[in-house]
Amino acid sequence: MIKLDRPVIVEGKYDIIKLSGIIDGLLIKTDGFGIFKDKEKQLLIRRLAAEKGIIVLTDSDSAGFLIRSFISGAVPADKITNVYIPDIFGKERRKTEAGKEGKLGVEGMSEQIILEAFEKAGVLCGKSEEAERRLITPLDLYEAGLSGRRDSRAKRKMLLKALSLPERMSTASLIKILNTFVTYEEFIEKVKELDL
Repeated sequence: MIKLDRPVIVEGKYDIIKLSGIIDGLLIKTDGFGIFKDKEKQLLIRRLAAEKGIIVLTDSDSAGFLIRSFISGAVPADKITNVYIPDIFGKERRKTEAGKEGKLGVEGMSEQIILEAFEKAGVLCGKSEEAERRLITPLDLYEAGLSGRRDSRAKRKMLLKALSLPERMSTASLIKILNTFVTYEEFIEKVKELDL
């Protein structure tokens, strides 16, 4: 497993499932063409790019390049690292037939091919420079009343709104996003400020 300090933007949930066994880092899905209308997700991707830069990994078909092009138009070029998978024809196991262009997507690639694609893109894989800092944990969310309580959902919504982050995300995603944008100390200060 490789550790990345930059978020990886992919097309869908099956790409995330595939990459979660290969990459230790934040994975964000565009929901395919859903990114074109999802203003919250566009804002999140721009913020992530401004903070640390992003890695874009889409399928090698025309749809993947259209999504990649859309993201490239929304984020400064120096904040994007593009990782390209090769054109390999076939179909993913879960599908009954190949896609329109007959190419395998990210989810259909072997771990070795994905790692080679990251290497060719010059993505440095290793320990994050910020690994020494205190990270926000699930216990921190619970102690702040942001999980495990009757009013936790409303409190999470308040926190996300105050941080200008999308309100629809799992607890695991929330923790990764918070650790990308704020330090533990800033998180505690924001919780106090909002009187959560």
